[in-house]
Amino acid sequence: MTNERINQVLLDSLSPEVWRAPPPCSKRRNIATTFAHMHNVRCMRLKMSARDKEPPARLDRGDVTPAEAKKSLGQSARAMIALIEKSLANGGSVPNWRPDVVALVCAVITHDAHHRGQICHWASQLGAPLTAQQQLQMWEWDKRWREVGDT
Repeated sequence: MTNERINQVLLDSLSPEVWRAPPPCSKRRNIATTFAHMHNVRCMRLKMSARDKEPPARLDRGDVTPAEAKKSLGQSARAMIALIEKSLANGGSVPNWRPDVVALVCAVITHDAHHRGQICHWASQLGAPLTAQQQLQMWEWDKRWREVGDT
């Protein structure tokens, strides 16, 4: 949940003006569509590996709002935690994912971190860079971990 808390910090840090603005270096995505993509990839994984539960609803990349992104990312993060916990209880095996639950956790965090980097870069290119303090908040995992508690 700490990884998701960092996504939420980034969402809170962004200037509203850059939400849908097309970054000069990307023809296909913007900040809004990237947050939707992050959530939708989790939903795809949940659909394949947590078949006993309905995954959260996917986001429409074309009209997602920051509030919808925040809510949906929280939902998909909680569902991923449930999958991870179930996989750990199952000896580390994740249905339709190889090699194991450790690789799944690494893939999820790496995927989110990659897109957070893109989003920070795009915000800067679009004239609304994150402040040094906002950037630091995304690296203070110990503080973000305390913020989420036992969830």
